[in-house]
Amino acid sequence: MRAVFNEDSVLRSTDVVIIGAGAAGLMCALTAAGRGRKVMLIDHANKAGKKILMSGGGRCNFTNMYAEPNHFLSQNPHFCKSALARYTQWDFIAMVAKHGVPYHEKKLGQLFCDNKSSDILDMLLDECKQAGVSLHLDTSVEQIEKTDTGYSLNTTLGPINGQSLVIATGGLSIPTLGATGFGYQVAKQFGHTLLPTRAGLVPFTITDQLKALCTELSGTSVDCLVSCNDQSFRENILFTHRGLSGPAILQISSFWLPGDTVEINLLPDADALDWLHTQQAERPNSELKTLLGEIFTKKMANLLAEHWFVSKPMKQYTPNELADVADKLACWKVVPAGTEGYRTAEVTLGGVDTREVSSKTMESLKSPGLYFVGEVLDVSGHLGGFNFQWAWASGYAAAQYV
Repeated sequence: MRAVFNEDSVLRSTDVVIIGAGAAGLMCALTAAGRGRKVMLIDHANKAGKKILMSGGGRCNFTNMYAEPNHFLSQNPHFCKSALARYTQWDFIAMVAKHGVPYHEKKLGQLFCDNKSSDILDMLLDECKQAGVSLHLDTSVEQIEKTDTGYSLNTTLGPINGQSLVIATGGLSIPTLGATGFGYQVAKQFGHTLLPTRAGLVPFTITDQLKALCTELSGTSVDCLVSCNDQSFRENILFTHRGLSGPAILQISSFWLPGDTVEINLLPDADALDWLHTQQAERPNSELKTLLGEIFTKKMANLLAEHWFVSKPMKQYTPNELADVADKLACWKVVPAGTEGYRTAEVTLGGVDTREVSSKTMESLKSPGLYFVGEVLDVSGHLGGFNFQWAWASGYAAAQYV
């Protein structure tokens, strides 16, 4: 999907230059151009919206019906409120409906394309084209300077001058899609503070004695309540050859720090001890692993019994033994060795300190005419379409002022 709109090999002066043709950059471009601004959108990649295309397992979880500020992480938690209020999930859904893109709610307000992610990318590219955006791919920026009239860029396309410069380059997650720290370099060049970055929404790696259990159960998924640092998420976890993944693990990873213990409740719908007492009273001759096999897979039940306790008929367990089993089932304590890092992370935590950026306009408070949108900022959403909604909302907000 190589798209080049309004190619002009001579004139390289424009109202707005946007670096990064991902979700936030495309939204900013189509909205600013729709206001009548002359917009040049450039990206070093050979395709626009690569992260859009791979998102949601190829179906793009493009927003969430419950996209509210409490679903976002930032050291400046109030920053996201203004943009999210001015361009809501319903606004984006209206655009999707206008283009006739079929979609559905998967669960928990998560909206996915019925067909494929390219439906969303094609929609955004079409909006850009209709608005007159000049899109240039395979274009790298070599130098940026502030001028009296805006910003001057030296690029592989040649020199470009723009009154406003928007940084929509994303974070460090999934470098195979072209992610780099370029946006952070620009922020630093113009005097911005960068908050420490780390991988978020990312699987855990396990290297201790639990590694064998995870490896043997690789591919097994189970509904759990996962907790760490006063945060809890109820969704599936997935055992992998490297450790633990799945929605609940990805969610809690954004709140986990090295050395922290993660607690996993494998029986989130029951009080584990009460359940065990009931089983002991009603089915005294049944083995524990047999009963667990009715909740989990038989393989998982057998392996839990093998790793955690000796399976025997329920009537043979003492009260202390039952309490120990209940504690393991309801509060399985895991200390991950680490995460899989940016290689598989869905988002980058940290980034440009939002206290140096206007929450209304996304404009730098350090360098007039410079704007930051999307993941490059210290705003990260939960799993489930929230990060896309931040991209749409922040891109839209900046577009009103560039």
